[in-house]
Amino acid sequence: MQTILITGCSSGYGLETARHFLAKQWNVVATMRSPREGVLPPSEHLRILALDVTDGESIARAIEDAGPIDVLVNNAGIGVVGAFEATPMSHVRKVFDTNTFGVMAMTQAVIPQMRDRRSGVIVNVTSSVTLAPMPLAAAYTASKHAIEGFTGSLAHELAHFGIRAKLVEPGYAPTTRFGQNTSVRPEQLLPKAYADFAAPIFAEYAQPLLTTTESDVAEAIWAAATDRTGTLRFPAGPDAVALFRAA
Repeated sequence: MQTILITGCSSGYGLETARHFLAKQWNVVATMRSPREGVLPPSEHLRILALDVTDGESIARAIEDAGPIDVLVNNAGIGVVGAFEATPMSHVRKVFDTNTFGVMAMTQAVIPQMRDRRSGVIVNVTSSVTLAPMPLAAAYTASKHAIEGFTGSLAHELAHFGIRAKLVEPGYAPTTRFGQNTSVRPEQLLPKAYADFAAPIFAEYAQPLLTTTESDVAEAIWAAATDRTGTLRFPAGPDAVALFRAA
């Protein structure tokens, strides 16, 4: 029986992915910054651990407590919506600390054990903004593009040791808490000069033609984690698949 460690399991993609792998009878290590009871039903195959991907000591403790990890899913992420010129660099750094450096730190922490066993899979969850950048999310888009390049390079670097690196690219999911975990509302980062530009964009976000569900992402992560080919990218959701094919 294989063990998967998933970051960002308190809600959204991470939570649904934990449910998906539990249903497949995997051992699941579901991690989140502040573990709470009831987020997942009790199971002999489930462990819930505290993990802050921006904290090196927290990462080290979680990796040690988890034991041998067959699949790492770097899902934890945050967003920020607004005009880039009005986005404080403190917010930009916060986005990169989680979305980029947190992914790199988790990956670096798990590689040695996978290398010693000459097996393992690292799945990095990015976004369809890497296929078609969306406006008013420049910092978020940049943080996800960085992981795309990182993972592509890593796939070549680690293949020698039997380790596979994969990308899952979710489309737009209105049900996610995008932008809420930076404690700043979009309107705070929208100068009046951007009002006419932003209005139709937010209207489109409110009623998108195609959307991605949490199940779409969980299924794509399953496909990536179990894939034994050289496939790198796994778009998740009908909108992401359409963008992927167009690209």
